[in-house]
Amino acid sequence: MSYNLLKGKRGIIFGALDENSIAWKTAEKVHEQGGTFVLTNAPVAMRMGAIKELAEKTGSEIIPADATKVEDLENLVEKAQEVLGGKLDFVLHSIGMSVNVRKGKHYTDQNYDWTAKGWDVSAVSFHKTMKVLYEKDAMNEWGSIVALTYMAAQRVFPDYNDMADNKAYLESIARSFGYFFGTDKKVRVNTISQSPTPTTAGQGVKGFDGFIKYADEMSPLGNASADDCADYTLTLFSDLTKKVTLQNLFHDGGFSNMGVSAKVMERFMEE
Repeated sequence: MSYNLLKGKRGIIFGALDENSIAWKTAEKVHEQGGTFVLTNAPVAMRMGAIKELAEKTGSEIIPADATKVEDLENLVEKAQEVLGGKLDFVLHSIGMSVNVRKGKHYTDQNYDWTAKGWDVSAVSFHKTMKVLYEKDAMNEWGSIVALTYMAAQRVFPDYNDMADNKAYLESIARSFGYFFGTDKKVRVNTISQSPTPTTAGQGVKGFDGFIKYADEMSPLGNASADDCADYTLTLFSDLTKKVTLQNLFHDGGFSNMGVSAKVMERFMEE
């Protein structure tokens, strides 16, 4: 359903890999709501995914960029404004990667070169993106920058490995940079802490299927889907949330405030 929530708004969407990605669903819904955007991803991810199909569907251009390289980001931000015809109103950072997880390294036995690569891609890339947007004065006033995170930043989920540390770092960057973006440019910066979601990235985590079921039974409203997350992201891009900034917003069906649920307890009750 289109309310034209984002009519006339322009932006950049990072990280759409395939139709399971939250970034992909968000791009489709931004398009439905009248927003225009450029799509971007790292060249290697673009070869793996189907981003061209999304670009055709939404009438968008693709500008490849390695989000860990400031010069790539500078090129992206300049070209995006040229293509879209002005400053930006929204940016979605939907990037995360852990080499330790991919290679099966246990949290207690990390390869620290891989650890550094992981936080560069998953967290520092967000700082670099905002630095470029800030220095180039590329955001309109009351613009909105959103990054995706997960509750392992606050609580222990053993198999989430060093991605938990990456997400904690990401959330801190959002608050710290968000302060300067708010006071100096009137731009909002928030993170959405999403339910475990069966995206291509999420499925790399050990025991993920079991955990999705557990979270679903713990949450009063059940898990939030990638579609649900895209809808929530739209509200943060819209003018309806102008004074929401520096927040880590839990979008998880209520999971984050639960201790235990009746459904989960039933599994442990004696007959």
